[in-house]
Amino acid sequence: MKYYKLECASLPDKLYNKSTDVKEWLALATTANGKFPPSSLNKVVSVERDVELDRIIGISLYMLGNVFPFVLPLLVVASFVSDVGMLLLKLVLLYWGSMMAVTYFYALHHFRKKYNRPPELSDTDIKDNQYLSTERNNQKYMSMKYVWPESIHKPALDDQPSIFCVIPHGVAPFGITAYPVWSKLFNDRLCHWTCAPIILKLPLISTYMRKVGYIPAKAKHISDTLMKKEDNVGIVLDGVAGMFQNDDEVAYIKQRKGIIKIALRAGVPIVPVYGFGHTKLYNILVDPFGILRTISVKLDVSVCPFFGRWGWFLGPPHRVAVCVCLGEPVQCPKIAEPTQAEIDLYHSRLLKAYEDLFEQHKEAYGWGDKKLKFA
Repeated sequence: MKYYKLECASLPDKLYNKSTDVKEWLALATTANGKFPPSSLNKVVSVERDVELDRIIGISLYMLGNVFPFVLPLLVVASFVSDVGMLLLKLVLLYWGSMMAVTYFYALHHFRKKYNRPPELSDTDIKDNQYLSTERNNQKYMSMKYVWPESIHKPALDDQPSIFCVIPHGVAPFGITAYPVWSKLFNDRLCHWTCAPIILKLPLISTYMRKVGYIPAKAKHISDTLMKKEDNVGIVLDGVAGMFQNDDEVAYIKQRKGIIKIALRAGVPIVPVYGFGHTKLYNILVDPFGILRTISVKLDVSVCPFFGRWGWFLGPPHRVAVCVCLGEPVQCPKIAEPTQAEIDLYHSRLLKAYEDLFEQHKEAYGWGDKKLKFA
């Protein structure tokens, strides 16, 4: 089997735009017959200083933005109760304000000019919006690369929309944020990623996420995107549960069968995707009784503290290479009302596809001793 690899981090900036023909990207892909050499997919490449600074501050700001709407009211109440509460409120506001200042008065202007981006996101052109400078910098900071088999090499997926199912989630599945890859490299259909509905209700972040194509992780929204819009859909299949790992890689997808039912009703292929490195970007602090883990999984929102580079709470991730590997697609026939037996059958095929995918590339990522377990 022939495999392709595209080093997104090394893609020339002049080619990173909507107007570039996908053939120019594919011309830069390297190939391997069988497996890539051991530890060849986990190389961390050097990054420009301005890009590194932007991601150190920008990702920290993003992480804080996810919890800010919940934490700020508590801090305001605490500030009326004690001097410590007031001090904490001032410190958090200072921390947030300083990062906002650097972002708005330096980073946004600097990288718009560097990448020749418009000053505002479009209200209509989602594909162009996906070429965000922040996400471009993610690719460089995390030395992102994409690997796929010949069976899905363009034009194999041109005739119908596809579902890209990614595991593991980790603290944040940064491997999905090279949004143009999913909307360009495998077919020319816009890819809409899904997220917890609560995220699309948060101020500021929700506006940005909708403008790059995010939809709620609900069956109706996914089905409408596939069958009415005929666009691709991307989903992180294990959700927040995928944050919690041990020495081996654990995929919490034994009971995640809803996407199979959706795929069968739409008659579209499911492409298994494994984000090598997702679980190593942050260190998660979990209580010994698993209470925070249980609450996080139930709410589908993490309440576990996590630490990144230099032990920074809610800070930038460790500089780990993220290698996003795609596997053999699970071809789902169109069945208006699939039975449970049919759902179970194609779910088992998906699990096997993940297992094969992990075994195919684990040595090339330097994880030859690891196993993928399902839970």
